[in-house]
Amino acid sequence: MPMIRIELSAGRTKEQKKNVADAVTRAMMEYCGCAAESVHVVFCDVDTSDWAVAGRFLDETA
Repeated sequence: MPMIRIELSAGRTKEQKKNVADAVTRAMMEYCGCAAESVHVVFCDVDTSDWAVAGRFLDETA
């Protein structure tokens, strides 16, 4: 049972996440031979004030 955890900044719509989950599931089926029913995708939305890149939080202006 593959479990794919996707962490991303909060704000994506349910439809966007569904499209990603479908694409990831298809990729696991194609490249790893998994059954669709065995693929679990978990989205972890992270507030932009809790995510930093190069020492700057995502919610800070450039």
